[in-house]
Amino acid sequence: MQDAELLRLYQAQDEHAIAETDSKYGAKLRQIANELLGSKQDAEEIVSDVLMHAWQKIPVEQPQHLFAYLAAVTRNLSMNRLDLRNAKRRGGGKQPAVLDELAECIPDGESVEQAVEQRLLDDALCRFLDSLTAEQRTTFVLRYYYAMPIPEIAARKSVSSSTVKVTLMRLRKKLRQYLELEGLL
Repeated sequence: MQDAELLRLYQAQDEHAIAETDSKYGAKLRQIANELLGSKQDAEEIVSDVLMHAWQKIPVEQPQHLFAYLAAVTRNLSMNRLDLRNAKRRGGGKQPAVLDELAECIPDGESVEQAVEQRLLDDALCRFLDSLTAEQRTTFVLRYYYAMPIPEIAARKSVSSSTVKVTLMRLRKKLRQYLELEGLL
């Protein structure tokens, strides 16, 4: 089923929208949630929450790219779950480790001007991603947006893990230089 048809089902509040969305995108959404949370059970719960969110919000919001919308909701809900889990027991989880790799490139953002700085950083990051090749952008997004482990990225791209590590190191260096030129570091 095409995305336009799915959106029409949501608009009409047709219950088939949920089943069709799960059929088309459920596995990918579960993979995103599982990569971030490391738990198939939590991933299932997140995808259920994503489908409920879609049911409630899509008739009003009408996203242009359905999968990107659903993936963003999945990531956000997963990150919220991870924050809750880590608040209960500090440490653990792989998300902090993934974000630590970017720590030297991205400012902390805990100042009074956090909202403005965050928006400027978001815009700069989008421009940076637009400046990359499709291969570089995919590697960067798989690692730092979906928190995919390096061996899985390597397998997906049919390259060695060391190639992925070197690519990511170069991209972080390039990002740091880009953000310095933008005056954000």
